[in-house]
Amino acid sequence: MEKLRFTFQVKPTVDGKSNFIAITSIATQDNKVYLIPEKHQHISFHKQILCTKNYATVKSTLKKRNQTRNVWIKATQDILETYVDEDRNMIFSDQFLEETTQEMSSEDPIVEILEKLVENKQNVEKKNMKKLAERFVIEKYNGKNTSAYQWMEILEKEYARFSISKDEEKIEIFRLFLEKSCIEWYSSMMIRYGLDSEWSEWKSSFLQTYTNKGWTSSKYALTFKYQLGSLLDYAIKKERLLLEERKTIDEGTLIDIIAAGLPDFITDRINKEEISHVRDLFNELGKLEHLVQRKKYIKKKEDTKPNKEKCTICEKLNKGTRYHPEDSCWFKQRINTEKYKKQIKLVNNSELECELQCEDQKN
Repeated sequence: MEKLRFTFQVKPTVDGKSNFIAITSIATQDNKVYLIPEKHQHISFHKQILCTKNYATVKSTLKKRNQTRNVWIKATQDILETYVDEDRNMIFSDQFLEETTQEMSSEDPIVEILEKLVENKQNVEKKNMKKLAERFVIEKYNGKNTSAYQWMEILEKEYARFSISKDEEKIEIFRLFLEKSCIEWYSSMMIRYGLDSEWSEWKSSFLQTYTNKGWTSSKYALTFKYQLGSLLDYAIKKERLLLEERKTIDEGTLIDIIAAGLPDFITDRINKEEISHVRDLFNELGKLEHLVQRKKYIKKKEDTKPNKEKCTICEKLNKGTRYHPEDSCWFKQRINTEKYKKQIKLVNNSELECELQCEDQKN
């Protein structure tokens, strides 16, 4: 007995949330097939097979549930002692294996048809899952846009809303809502744990990686103030920043912090006693939008007025009436250069005159 053929199959766990690789049967070279008891099919029971190179290849080949592969493995002494007794009977864990009369090989047309049906069903499920994910009311996470805890809480609420309970489905959908560097993190997790892992492991790793442990975001949310643009846009963004930091903040405190970032000429026009909900503040700000728009228009109009200070240098040189500071006038430098040249010429003439006078006296 030189080699044995082992049938490997990806089977679901009892709760159906994950998968495992099982050995369902063993075949000999004379085409006799022996069934492995279901309670001993898990690959962890077959330590001699786990150590072979063939199993490493099988593990990388089988990716989907219900996939099957028949693999010939050389019958080493350890393998023979585990699966064959002294009388050449097939055994495992001190039990004689049941011989089956019909062999379901992967070359069997019926098996091939069944495998295709399973694969087609899985492809349809994936397409339906993608369409289902498109209905999720959640933005993609990039590591910076929001609190990791609150984003994960929203994602799990969406899972519950669409009755997604299997760990494998949660992990697959999870990838659709990540972007930028988070995609690299997902790929690393997939290499480390794979789809067969538990959702709780992924969730815990995500929160440990992306939870902001500093005060920067909190300080930014509190000190964020109105600069320009729409008053309502400012208030909505300020509310989101505060809720991302502390979801349980009471509405009165939320209103006060939003109002603190508004200009005084805006808050002076709002009666605080009439504001009991954030939506009331939003409504009042919508009515006051015309004040910031008018201020922006007036400021722009004033900025376009020309400088009333005429440049006397340009005017003396007959360069026309120009409005700019004399210190920055281009012709000022030119005039200074000409004056400097004239001074040098005068100095040189004076020196020449002195020399001539001295020569006359000697003569």
